[in-house]
Amino acid sequence: MSTVTAANAAATTSTTTAAAAMKKSMGMNKDDFMKLFIAQLQYQDPLAPQDPTAMLNQLSQLSLVEQSYNSNTALEKLLTAQNNNLSISAVSFIGKDITANGNAITLDGASAATVKFSNTVATDSTLISIKDAAGNLVRTITTGALKSGDSSYSWDGRDNNGAQLPAGSYSFSATGTTAGGTSTIASTYTTGRVDGVSMASGTPVLTIGSTSIALTDVIGIKGV
Repeated sequence: MSTVTAANAAATTSTTTAAAAMKKSMGMNKDDFMKLFIAQLQYQDPLAPQDPTAMLNQLSQLSLVEQSYNSNTALEKLLTAQNNNLSISAVSFIGKDITANGNAITLDGASAATVKFSNTVATDSTLISIKDAAGNLVRTITTGALKSGDSSYSWDGRDNNGAQLPAGSYSFSATGTTAGGTSTIASTYTTGRVDGVSMASGTPVLTIGSTSIALTDVIGIKGV
């Protein structure tokens, strides 16, 4: 709940700056305009009062300034509500297993990690290449024949020498080879159980261990 509270606080701060933002873009806000208008009335020459038409024009301008201010305030409130809804939606993902567009693998050091990908055509074999956070190739896996569509492989977290790799974030790619010898690049997915939500960027981002996933990248969710 602290994440949602932080989002609300940020949204409230944004709303209170609406008048300041309008003053910056328009040169004045409605309070400035009213002070100027009253000052003109106070110091006008009684023998040569201001033209009524000019006064009406100024009042019309005041109305436009106030309408602009109200519109900005309404938009700020709308954005606040939208951000709150996004925060609540993001928090509801915690504890659920998701599939998202991406190629990240989170290795927790205690269990195997799932590598999920999709070939557009049937393949005789698929080469899975796994890299560590520094981009070093640590493991290559060659599968047997696969049908077109989604496939997954359980990686035990070991490198090509059989050594257990440390927990952390890894990435992978998958390249299939058809019966005719044609290479195909498979679509890759990030899978795992959501354990948190980050608001560091102002927009909710799901986390699986040290891996960050945008809400817009999520393509599947499964309750536990």
